[in-house]
Amino acid sequence: MKVILKNIMESIVLQKLDETVDKLGCCTCDECRRDIASYALNLLPSKYVVTPEGEMYSKLNALSMQYEADLLSALSQATQVVSQKCRHKPLAK
Repeated sequence: MKVILKNIMESIVLQKLDETVDKLGCCTCDECRRDIASYALNLLPSKYVVTPEGEMYSKLNALSMQYEADLLSALSQATQVVSQKCRHKPLAK
């Protein structure tokens, strides 16, 4: 039997990053976005699911105000770290 695990925090973090990246005041290239997402994911608890029902329940849970605050805090912290230690040369303006 094949078991498929999915960490739905990945999709939630990427969605929230898409919604807020312009307001975070950081580089928006793919490399920096991946660095921000991975840093934020390491700060947040994993949310693994194996069924569509579990995914839906967890996404509904993600709508709570505390959950949203934790998510934005992790993204903000990740943005600060990545901005200070950007792995590529500054982009030409």
